[in-house]
Amino acid sequence: MRRRGAVIVWGKPNRGTIGVNRVDVVPPSSVQSPPPFWKILLAVVSFALAVLIWVSGLISSLTRPSVAPTLSLQQQELTFLAEPSVPTQLRQILVSDDPRGVLLEALQDSPSAQRTSRQELLLVLLEPEPNAEVPVLDDANRNDPLLNRLRCEALGGSQLACLDPAVADAAAARLTISVFLPLISVLAGSGLLLLRLWILFRGEQKPWPALQGPALSVLDMVLLVAGGFVVISAAGVPLVAAPIVQALTQGLGSPRREALDVVINYSVMALPSLLILWRQLSALRVESCPRGGWLQWRLQPPFSALMRALGGWLMVTPVVMLTGWLLVQLVGDPGGSNPLLELVLNSRDGIALALLAFTAVVLAPLFEEVIFRGALLPVLAKRFGVTWGIVLSGLLFGLAHISIGELAPLTVLGVGLAMLRISSGRLLPCVLMHALWNGITFINLLLL
Repeated sequence: MRRRGAVIVWGKPNRGTIGVNRVDVVPPSSVQSPPPFWKILLAVVSFALAVLIWVSGLISSLTRPSVAPTLSLQQQELTFLAEPSVPTQLRQILVSDDPRGVLLEALQDSPSAQRTSRQELLLVLLEPEPNAEVPVLDDANRNDPLLNRLRCEALGGSQLACLDPAVADAAAARLTISVFLPLISVLAGSGLLLLRLWILFRGEQKPWPALQGPALSVLDMVLLVAGGFVVISAAGVPLVAAPIVQALTQGLGSPRREALDVVINYSVMALPSLLILWRQLSALRVESCPRGGWLQWRLQPPFSALMRALGGWLMVTPVVMLTGWLLVQLVGDPGGSNPLLELVLNSRDGIALALLAFTAVVLAPLFEEVIFRGALLPVLAKRFGVTWGIVLSGLLFGLAHISIGELAPLTVLGVGLAMLRISSGRLLPCVLMHALWNGITFINLLLL
């Protein structure tokens, strides 16, 4: 073995190596004494409770509706509005031959018990009964461009007279971005993946840096993730956050009340794990800390971190999308979508959307990357090898979201974030990549 600064790095090949890349894993600086019995017992109880909470949560997520039908309907509405302004050369890609008929069929196929009052109104206006009275729009729907256009046509106006060119142009721009942004991302990401595979095949891949992280044990990680992230948060968030939310949201209307509820609940949920991790890191010997700190933030240089984050996001995008597509083909839509997606889709309030964006793009990446890639991944890789460390940390990341429908795609995303952490030797690119992933997803939802 050889010594780098104050950190001992093993020089022989690691059994956890991925592909042709050898990843040095920095072991603990000294042999630690056996943990006390109370700590082992607490970890066992925390692990058992966490498994129970996760299993029950995954099962109950099956009862949550999938966001896929709502997304499909939003896409069809946007297509119908945009159709008059879509350029001729893009019509075959962006719109069908009969966008009105496709929208009507999508509404008719949706379960009647799950239709909103607006969707029922759309059905009436898209397929009016003979001699039926055209409904009057209430205050909630008076400024809805799609309902106004359909009502104008139902009253006998021509399609040209009822068309609002500004609305059609804006819808066409949104439709173009919503279609081509994922397409360009998949093509660019697939190209980068093929290039990376070619470099591996030629044996030109540079060795990854030594994997450094906190000198903690798997037992510490059980207490951190199972005890703090799952058990304390599951029990503490309803007790602590509920009175805070009630006090702060008193007098607020929907959707601002729900958005502020998301921010407060997520912040309270993050506190136990962060406090446990802070206490664990404070107990470590300062002289054993590697250069760059226990979590290896390594903020400088920021531009290279951003470029690595962008490359990681591009490469993981086609794999995650392929995983989601295969899941639907094999078992159908499993449902259980994240309720935050539904909140974003149904919100038209700027302040509510800003609060939801802050949670998704700032709070979630910071907190989750500190726990899963800053602390958990290095400990698992040190104990089980790099390959298993990446897989296990990715699986736990997917399970932590307690959504059966998103488990497989989020596990793949977690694996991609773990590989970025190991290949870069830094935590900052992971936070930026996570924020980029959530941000692009948020933008796509807003476009619809």
